[in-house]
Amino acid sequence: MQIVRTSEELALARAKIQESLALVPTMGALHAGHTALIAAARRLADTVAASVFVNPTQFGAGEDFGRYPRREDQDARMLEEAGCDLLWAPSAEEIYPEGFTTTVSVAGVSERWEGEARPGHFDGVATIVVKLLLSVRPNIALFGEKDFQQLAVIRRTVEDLSIPVQIVGVPTVREADGLALSSRNAYLSADERKSAVALPSALKSARDAIRNGSAVSAALQLAKQSLVDAGFLRIDYFALVDAATLEPLEAPRGDMRLLAAAVIGTTRLIDNVAV
Repeated sequence: MQIVRTSEELALARAKIQESLALVPTMGALHAGHTALIAAARRLADTVAASVFVNPTQFGAGEDFGRYPRREDQDARMLEEAGCDLLWAPSAEEIYPEGFTTTVSVAGVSERWEGEARPGHFDGVATIVVKLLLSVRPNIALFGEKDFQQLAVIRRTVEDLSIPVQIVGVPTVREADGLALSSRNAYLSADERKSAVALPSALKSARDAIRNGSAVSAALQLAKQSLVDAGFLRIDYFALVDAATLEPLEAPRGDMRLLAAAVIGTTRLIDNVAV
């Protein structure tokens, strides 16, 4: 696997790739969810690239940018073992050089849920994804469905800006007990980790209740109460939404998604399930 760190090195490496190229953007601290993205990329393209960049512009004031796990050597080994061909590992100065002032802002799908809970977050996401796509110029880019709203924002961005890349969502990878794999799971204490499974459990219970004809409001209220009972300290949102627009639904209609974000201990977890 080739590792490049500057735009010049990336341009030279990209010029040598003549066949189809898939990109897996990451912030490092890789786990089995990321290797599943690499595996999916290998099935879809001849060459696979990944990026590792902890993007400062998508962290808000008081969030965990400073303590976000950084372990590039381990990440590089995981990527190579998974079959990645090219790793783009730029510095912050490479991505945001002195004088950089442009921000990509996406209305609509970014405004609720994570957008309300983390103001400015999706501006940072959209900006870095556009930078990565224009620098690497992949044919395909793959993102996990665990960050379902992020996936919707990226799809909207690519369509609106006519960026010639296919965006592919890959299903969430979970632990045996159902907890979605996340780099932030490392922050959980042993007791918090045991209780955290209440989040995917609440999503599945709400999904089943809605499928069986329960009122949406009642299903959501029961799910929220189960999180409180499990020790979650705050619920930012727990909602049934239209899968395309992410607008909240009071009754079942079309393709739907249950989205949730809640805090246990000092760790904020997000998850979602299709309905």
